Amino acid sequence: MKLTLRVWRQKNADAEGAMSTYQVDGISTDMSFLEVLDTLNEELILKGEDPVAFDHDCREGICGACSLVINGDAHGPERTTTCQLHMRSFEDGDTIDIEPWRASAFPVVKDLVVDRSALDRIIQAGGYITAPTGAAPEAHATAVPKPDADFAFEHAECIGCGACVAACPNGAAMLFTSAKVNHLNVLPQGAPERETRVLDMVAQMDEEGFGGCTLAGECATACPKGIPLFSITGMNKEWLRATRKVAKR
Repeated sequence: MKLTLRVWRQKNADAEGAMSTYQVDGISTDMSFLEVLDTLNEELILKGEDPVAFDHDCREGICGACSLVINGDAHGPERTTTCQLHMRSFEDGDTIDIEPWRASAFPVVKDLVVDRSALDRIIQAGGYITAPTGAAPEAHATAVPKPDADFAFEHAECIGCGACVAACPNGAAMLFTSAKVNHLNVLPQGAPERETRVLDMVAQMDEEGFGGCTLAGECATACPKGIPLFSITGMNKEWLRATRKVAKR
């Protein structure tokens, strides 16, 4: 395959960015999208040019670091992570636009790399359990109803890639935050901090400068792990419940 890549290039957060056009040839349909970027960078290095900076780590669809907007879609045309997107999803001669996540809370570091530490700070605000347990308890010591366990596992699949933010027309982080809140709040281990967790995490989300949610639904459509849209309404209920409980104290 021969492809035309239009790649966003930006030296740093303060520099002006622009799309640069490159031609790559000899691309196999079995190659992953990141391997195409590797091929491009090898050619740029041989020419003495600056390679394209992009994030990646596991390349197994687990970590979410490989976040790119491809032809206007978060992670590309398939519902998967960028590293698991293969070139059989494209045609010979295609022109492919490659951009970083677009959100005010995700400033560009360089080229396709953005700073997503805002998501880390949301988790730090309450996405954990502080109850001391000592040694690891026996697996069945605390009974969890199967519907609750299934609900928790479904939300625990969130890998924090930020595709929900990139796809949202408002740049909201509600799907990410709701996944982290609902995952722990439904479990008995998370019950002691149930109220403070949702209040603190939502407050931190707002402080980071993410946009407001209008339930457009683009977040759930783009999520590579299938976090459902009703996760947001579940968190809203948790937030209202916590707000009323705190107000009564």
